[in-house]
Amino acid sequence: MVAALPGHGIGPEMIGHVERVFAAANVPVDFERVEVDDTPDSIDYALKAIRRNGVAIKGNIETDDPINVEPRNQLLRHKLQLYVNVVRCRSQPGVRTRHRDIDLVVIRQNTEGEYSCLEHESVPGVVESLKIITREKSAEVAKFAFDYARAHKRKKITVVHKANIMKLSDGLFLQTCRDVGKTYPEIEVDDVIIDNCAMQLVYNPSRFDVVLVPNLYGNVVVNVACGLVGGPGITAGSNYGKEYAVFETATRNTGAKLVGRNVANPSAMLLASVEMLKHLGLRDNAVVVVWSMRVFPVSLKASRSLRGRRAQRLPSLPSITQEPTNGRRSLSYTRQIS
Repeated sequence: MVAALPGHGIGPEMIGHVERVFAAANVPVDFERVEVDDTPDSIDYALKAIRRNGVAIKGNIETDDPINVEPRNQLLRHKLQLYVNVVRCRSQPGVRTRHRDIDLVVIRQNTEGEYSCLEHESVPGVVESLKIITREKSAEVAKFAFDYARAHKRKKITVVHKANIMKLSDGLFLQTCRDVGKTYPEIEVDDVIIDNCAMQLVYNPSRFDVVLVPNLYGNVVVNVACGLVGGPGITAGSNYGKEYAVFETATRNTGAKLVGRNVANPSAMLLASVEMLKHLGLRDNAVVVVWSMRVFPVSLKASRSLRGRRAQRLPSLPSITQEPTNGRRSLSYTRQIS
């Protein structure tokens, strides 16, 4: 059983695609649907459902909360201690972009920094926002990043920071990452200032392998990287803590203007479900779901996320049972989920 939080905007449509593909592929996963609205009870129930199941897949949650109420998406990450966000951005077949053969991973600290949600108006017209960086949390995400790089045979980690200006906060993050890196001698470690990182991503993305980044900068880096490979509709994101895991689209966008028009690309949510299946140890089922997306090199060209106002309606998702997989085809798709 997996908790499914459809969220708002195109989220319910995207979760619906996942449910239909799973049903057609006989994936042994049932969904506990949880709707989240403006009421405190709904988010409490969502937290209970995720804790009960251990794993969730979600759309973006967008509610009209008062200024002093923590946004629902961030509250979930804080309450569940989902300290790391992982986004793999890579070039997709059938999607024309300026740069080819991009394959980089962004590993983002998910609970600290400017997104600690600690801000107040000290006097009228003056607002203070606290940026929290701790050695403990920085070391935690750094160890995850280096373990990830080792497990996935990645050769280099680039730490993103602004320590030239924020010498204490970003300086602590940078030094902690360097200290952790000393215990992984086979992995090269370098660092780059966030503004230069943004330029290098656009100019020369091949210089990056694994990007290790604090929370706010990570939001920017992920969106730039997703834009390089084709936009928000084709990249998944994974959030991990010590006890729970939550899977979603990489850019966490609501897509409110696309609701009900059948032009929103389901690839990102389907790929999020693939990451979820891998986490659950269902790699064979993950291969089948990836194989079921064989139509999307054509569909991608029609989606609003790639073609703007020229978008066409997407074709209906095919029943993947019409063409049963065979061993040879499944092996070829195994490489796409590694």
